[in-house]
Amino acid sequence: MASRLPPLPAGVTISSLGRLLLASGLTVTSIKIDPYLNVDAGTMSPFEHGEVFTLHDGGEADLDLGNYERFLGVRLSKDHNITTGKVYRSVISRERRGDYLGKTVQVIPHVSNEIMDTIERVAQIPVCETEGQEQQIADVCLIELGGTVGDIESMVFLEALRQFQFKVGPENFMLMFVSLVPVLSGEQKTKPTQHGVKTLMSLGLFPKVIFCRCPQELEASTCNKISSFCHVPANHVISVHDVNNIYHVPLLLMEQRLHELIATHLQIWLPISPPQIGAWRQFAENIDNFKEKVNICLVGKYSTFQDSYLSVIKALKHASVAVGKDLNLVWVEASDLVTPDPKNIVPPLEDGETIQDRVIKHGEAWKMMKECEGVIVPGGFGVRGVEGKIVAARFCRETKKPYLGVCLGFQVAVIEYARTFLSADYAETNSTEFDEANKNPAVIFMPEIDKDNLGGTMRLGARDTLLTPHADGKDSICHALYGKKDAVSERHRHRYEVNPDIVPKIEGVGGLKFVGKDETNTRMEICELPRDQHPFYVGCQYHPEFQSRPLKPSPPFHGLLLAASGQLDAFLA
Repeated sequence: MASRLPPLPAGVTISSLGRLLLASGLTVTSIKIDPYLNVDAGTMSPFEHGEVFTLHDGGEADLDLGNYERFLGVRLSKDHNITTGKVYRSVISRERRGDYLGKTVQVIPHVSNEIMDTIERVAQIPVCETEGQEQQIADVCLIELGGTVGDIESMVFLEALRQFQFKVGPENFMLMFVSLVPVLSGEQKTKPTQHGVKTLMSLGLFPKVIFCRCPQELEASTCNKISSFCHVPANHVISVHDVNNIYHVPLLLMEQRLHELIATHLQIWLPISPPQIGAWRQFAENIDNFKEKVNICLVGKYSTFQDSYLSVIKALKHASVAVGKDLNLVWVEASDLVTPDPKNIVPPLEDGETIQDRVIKHGEAWKMMKECEGVIVPGGFGVRGVEGKIVAARFCRETKKPYLGVCLGFQVAVIEYARTFLSADYAETNSTEFDEANKNPAVIFMPEIDKDNLGGTMRLGARDTLLTPHADGKDSICHALYGKKDAVSERHRHRYEVNPDIVPKIEGVGGLKFVGKDETNTRMEICELPRDQHPFYVGCQYHPEFQSRPLKPSPPFHGLLLAASGQLDAFLA
């Protein structure tokens, strides 16, 4: 049975459109407009907003920018995520400087002008991520306005787009609308689409293409009905129906000749016709046809809202395709791995929950983790679930189960190792994030970080990691996985680091080694156990998932999947 896409996959649809245009020989960039008042997504709860996607320049952005980067193979910046907070902050700053020459500052024209100016400026930022390739302005800029038509917070952006279409001319502006076509009693309903388009038209915006999200392919009669009521040709009503996986969506759009409709309207030439999308098609079809599964356990603290780990999930999927296996992701709540204590139940029991319920969940969580071929412990903030992550790291180390720790997952691996192998002074070592008064912390607050302001104050963005061999001269796993490069650039998002004072003590007992350090050689970036002690036990302070691509999986994730599927020895050989 076909899997379900998100109810209104505007980001997936737009990313897929971009992939189709790339296959047609055009260069593409993208902008995401989020009408919330936050300056960026950095302070938002993972439960409410999903993951915070970290960009190369350190911008903390909406997760849709992750879709754009993965599908388009581009490197976006913080400027590519426009928010109401950013726009108003810029306008107010200009007013304080006197840039408006004493005029009354108003939403129209000052805020709308700021939005238009920002779009024009950002659209011309080169976004090619291939090192050494000539940077150039993209042929097409895809702009997604988030939210729903009629939302009050979106109105100023819709007005700006209305003005923008006249500013750039009709041959440089093409409005597309993503709508829902529900199926009720076996009938495809077009009323939501009609009402949405009517609202847009009342604002002076006229869609040229309408994407219709539907569980099943749109019937001809449905397309004709939408065409009649929404003033577009029937072949401009594009069916975005359920497919086996999201990587089929560009193929779906190509079958409906969307690239040709766009080229005709924008009066541009497509250098490649038909689109060369063979490698992408093979990737999408491989996911459908795998016969064997690989079971990976994700030990997290936001497991009830899986968008919180969206890039991690995508990176695991990319790596599973590379090893020729179907990914079966098993979710385990970190708190459930800690034995319930009737005197101190953490987290507190929910309404109607009993201690026996917690005991049952504890047993089920351990059973699921033990049955998987590999374990990943991703990042997170706050003390809840940390002890569960620590015992997961210990279990994987002792049982030689492949383990990848990312950010906090890296830190808990170090904490666990120090507790187990160092002197009694470190039996209760921890991170100062969770135990500020700890006398011998294994993880400490980074000295340069602002303790008072939360937004944009972490160690953010791309930083170089220098890869080093083990003390005995043997090549490290990560050095091999990264193609034996001496340095790699990965993205960071953290406030805490491994305590430099504890590093010699850990490496002195034999076993865990720090094989990746920052450019100053003082900040720990990668730890691993040697291959003669463990098949794959790796932690990295950075977030490799942010740079994973469908056709180019992240090396640490690739290594985990290789180890979990029994292919790592052959790969390294």
